[in-house]
Amino acid sequence: MRSDLTTALGPLTLANPVVLASGTCGFGLELVPYLDLKRLGALTVKSLTLEPWPGNPPPRLAETPAGLLNAIGLENPGVSYFLEEIWPVLRRQGVPVIASVAGRTPQEYAAVAERLGEAEGLAALEVNISCPNVREGGALFGSRPETAAAVVAAVRRRTRLPLLVKLAPMVTDLAAVARAAVEAGADALSLVNTLPGMAIDLTRRRPYLGNVVGGLSGPAIKPVALRLVWEVAGALPGVPLLGMGGISSAADALEFILAGARAVGIGTATLINPGAALAVLEGLEDYCRQNGITRLAELVGAARGGA
Repeated sequence: MRSDLTTALGPLTLANPVVLASGTCGFGLELVPYLDLKRLGALTVKSLTLEPWPGNPPPRLAETPAGLLNAIGLENPGVSYFLEEIWPVLRRQGVPVIASVAGRTPQEYAAVAERLGEAEGLAALEVNISCPNVREGGALFGSRPETAAAVVAAVRRRTRLPLLVKLAPMVTDLAAVARAAVEAGADALSLVNTLPGMAIDLTRRRPYLGNVVGGLSGPAIKPVALRLVWEVAGALPGVPLLGMGGISSAADALEFILAGARAVGIGTATLINPGAALAVLEGLEDYCRQNGITRLAELVGAARGGA
């Protein structure tokens, strides 16, 4: 028996729920030697800005117990370079591509979104209002309902593409921010981004990361991310969620789906094993086959019962 793994994030329909998360797969082409991208539900490219961003000073990465701190700072070559040099090659890979959008102001976010309208065949946009290691924009916009809504509304006016909004975990009321994003035009929500953290170099007796603060990802944050997906799914029933945060196996992915996510993002696990996303997909297929699940959609939110 072959199970139906299709899922929908608003108007975006995916063949399966496994998505490569932004910032951990580059522009996707780096992974071509390691897995067949066409088998995945989608991939999300690293965040794009209006002009090239150099990112943060090094060191940019620090391992932690069961996790990774990163302070890349959204380094990217800019949207024009993406459109001219990367997109013509990437679109031939046959996988739905979600472009992540970032900026310093709502107007910059909107301008990037408008430029990405030139990318024929692009599947969707993901508005990144939640990066904890960027001094301007980033987590500032995702911290309050009104600032989140301002960015989302500005982008929504400039694009017809399906629109996901990536939320930050460390806010006072995540459900309120999520609701504001949906009311401003988001079709689906991605949650959650990394948690802010830091490390100290004992030899230098100084912060290890050049930016001091980085984003913590990996298995260490999975329980936190899972709780937040559960809460937002309960507060906004019917709103499609792309859950992420420490997912490295099919079992992890199933927990997020049972909590209410319709799709799952594979991030730090890809840095450890470039084929991790494919392993998660194959694990989901095995689980459905072994348990007589004909449609994976039957499992979305199933753990909630009467919750």
